[in-house]
Amino acid sequence: VQLQASGGGLVQAGGSLRLSCAASGRSFSSYAMGWFRQAPGKAREFVATISWMGEYIYYTDSVKGRFIISRDNAKNTFYLQMYSLKPEDTAVYYCASARTTRAGTEPYEYNHWGQGTQVTVSS
Repeated sequence: VQLQASGGGLVQAGGSLRLSCAASGRSFSSYAMGWFRQAPGKAREFVATISWMGEYIYYTDSVKGRFIISRDNAKNTFYLQMYSLKPEDTAVYYCASARTTRAGTEPYEYNHWGQGTQVTVSS
């Protein structure tokens, strides 16, 4: 069971990036998925989650209106489209698969994690 995050990079403030998380080893279509991030010296924080069919989506307040989480169950892949990036969005972004069809904001609700992809936003 493996999650592979990709799509990070260096972007100027106001720019956009699209993160992808490809799952392998089993189908994740029956589970909620989430994105978390961790900035240097800070704790890992929740960013967004999407339920197994995409009917429930939730974002942390700081990214609402700027980030969009989505999934393609046929490809066993989910995404985080990020617009209007700010320097405070700089972090390592982790994708994760939850234990159930719908999950919340706590890391313990997610039992499979990707390796992380670095997002750096310059001012």
